[in-house]
Amino acid sequence: MTRADGGTLVTGGAGFIGCALSRLLAPEAERWVAFDNLHPQVHPTRERPADLDPAAELVVGDVTKPDDWEALLDGFRPNVVVHLAAETGTAQSLHEATRHAAVNVVGTTALLDALGRVGHRPRHFVLSSSRAVYGEGEWRGDDGEIRRPGQRTHAQLESAQWDFAGSAPLPSESTRTWPAPTSVYGATKLAQEHVLRAWAGAHDVSLSVLRFQNVYGPGQSLTNSYTGIVSLFSQLARRGEAIPVYEDGLITRDFVFIDDVAASLAAVMGRDLSIADVSTHDIGSGIATTILELAGAIAAYYDAPAPRVTGQFRDGDVRHASCDISRSTTELSWSPTVDLTTGVGRLQEWISTQPTT
Repeated sequence: MTRADGGTLVTGGAGFIGCALSRLLAPEAERWVAFDNLHPQVHPTRERPADLDPAAELVVGDVTKPDDWEALLDGFRPNVVVHLAAETGTAQSLHEATRHAAVNVVGTTALLDALGRVGHRPRHFVLSSSRAVYGEGEWRGDDGEIRRPGQRTHAQLESAQWDFAGSAPLPSESTRTWPAPTSVYGATKLAQEHVLRAWAGAHDVSLSVLRFQNVYGPGQSLTNSYTGIVSLFSQLARRGEAIPVYEDGLITRDFVFIDDVAASLAAVMGRDLSIADVSTHDIGSGIATTILELAGAIAAYYDAPAPRVTGQFRDGDVRHASCDISRSTTELSWSPTVDLTTGVGRLQEWISTQPTT
């Protein structure tokens, strides 16, 4: 295999994160190619997104199709590959497992096979992974012992046993938290990590894995029902509806603003990689927020009715998800700059410019 300096390839490059990254880096790039199938769940009109920087070349294609890879790589040898393309519906993955595995796992192996056929090794792979790989992560018992409680069962959820008795959740950190996904989506993201580690290690290619927490902000799809609860809650409150909150409202998540996510990708892409290197970093705000707190803040913004706790639940959902970003901030010289209050406000301002959905 050979190497050549041929710019940057971003799979899923016309999506939410891809567009934000393009605005940050594409104008200065030697060549910036966004490879995206413009799936109607995310792109209802299947047109080039207005948020994709004009400097980015858009190539419409499917990561699972060898012919599309062959056409893309005809004369194009990317030096950096940012792999964002993925199906991301945590709940959806439980009943559309084949679709998630096809895009997330087979799409990744199809990319690697295509590079092999043209005899090319990029200098650097960057994978957008997910906090979903951790599942419930680690909890500290009342006795001080660290436990991995595993997945909450349907029977446990049905009886409203939301937490693991006698334990408190701990933030995840890639060097100490063992991955144990509780959703098909999380399992496919972990499979992506394993596949790319094996391939990169065999070819002396640097690999950076960024495990994102819950990403939100302007540009997020308002038509995709699996896009995330910040967008969903915002639209409900904007219409004057009471936001339904699952379980007892005390589910926690780490919400990280889109600009901070794009900045983390730029930081890892700018690292000095004189030798092949493999690294994994957690990207979030570093702050756990309950879903009820989030819903309350959004409702207050619109003077909407107070959120209502429903006691409903979703199989495969984790109870608590947050991360320790201390190592990421040190090693990447990066840190989040947008707090949740500011970020939610900026999202509402952007939503106000969009058609009512």
